[in-house]
Amino acid sequence: MQLAFVLYKYFPFGGLQRDFMRIALECQRRGHQIRVYTLIWEGDVPPGFEVLVAPVKALFNHRRNEKLSAWMEADLAKRPVDRLVGFNKMPGLDVYYAADGCFEDKAQNLRHSLYRRWGRYRHFAEYERAVFAKDAKTEILMISEVQQPLFIKHYDTPLERFHLLPPGIAQDRRAPANAAEIRAEFRREFALKDDELLLVQIGSGFKTKGVDRSLKALAALPSALKKRTRLFVIGQDDPKVFLVQSAALGLSDQVQFMKGRSDIPRFLLGADLLIHPAYNENTGTVLLEALVAGLPVLVTAVCGYAHYIAEAESGLVLAEPFEQAQLNQYLTTMLTDDAARADWGRNGLAFAETADLYSMPQHAADVILAEQHR
Repeated sequence: MQLAFVLYKYFPFGGLQRDFMRIALECQRRGHQIRVYTLIWEGDVPPGFEVLVAPVKALFNHRRNEKLSAWMEADLAKRPVDRLVGFNKMPGLDVYYAADGCFEDKAQNLRHSLYRRWGRYRHFAEYERAVFAKDAKTEILMISEVQQPLFIKHYDTPLERFHLLPPGIAQDRRAPANAAEIRAEFRREFALKDDELLLVQIGSGFKTKGVDRSLKALAALPSALKKRTRLFVIGQDDPKVFLVQSAALGLSDQVQFMKGRSDIPRFLLGADLLIHPAYNENTGTVLLEALVAGLPVLVTAVCGYAHYIAEAESGLVLAEPFEQAQLNQYLTTMLTDDAARADWGRNGLAFAETADLYSMPQHAADVILAEQHR
């Protein structure tokens, strides 16, 4: 079959982008042709992929999205495909991969009523409705159980159009046989002393991921513990406002910001704790990447995959609603108790042996290639 995939932006380090790539490669592995429509493509193009970057510009993102849709529609009219698979919400999709939460729910509950008069709201509401409306035809690949009831509440979407996927953690995230050697080499490279503790926070979108909360928690550690604790924040974002916050909290020497990078498994093996106090997070793939690497996790309960950390007993999950004092207390507890961290790490590795945390691309490809598309 000729398959077309569409996403607004591709870069190698985004969670949605990595999911797209692994699903598209799985479909290609099964013998199907891959075409991609996008606004921005950063990084290598896999052999055999046809990548089309839309030559459109606009002042506002939502206008640019609309221009991409129109440009893609015109191309598809000339060169039809068997399936159109979207990784952002838009009209005309046969299959939608639901990486984002329910826009309408956020607009009604987290925004001022005036927001719903803006063109931006109308665009995103219309594009979401095109996917989830009761009479729409799009099959929906769900990666978070948390969001499904919200879509049904707002759109009355028929249950049979939802396909809940298992997580899709890449096997290279699992702790290898020589994990101890990789850890020792990593800690030498970054000049981490034996008694120093390393926190990592990984993910693009520093504000949403709660970097401000992590910095406050680091600043609140008891003095002696704080002196021997470092934090690496890794992701595609501008750290300027958080560098200012770090300086104001007296943490400039202990906090380091890095761009997204391809050697994340080394950081998961070299660190002592993953901190992820996100404000909202549909899933949180990095939580499971830490779990299968044997790295303890401290996470907010709003993250879709936080329940795996609780089930595996591979870290601590903060209560809702979020309280900074609890994060501060849990961080101190986890960094102070070396034996508990060792237990959480072992529990994660044991869980990784038996739980299905890896087969998302295969299950997604099954739905995309199924015959029952309407």
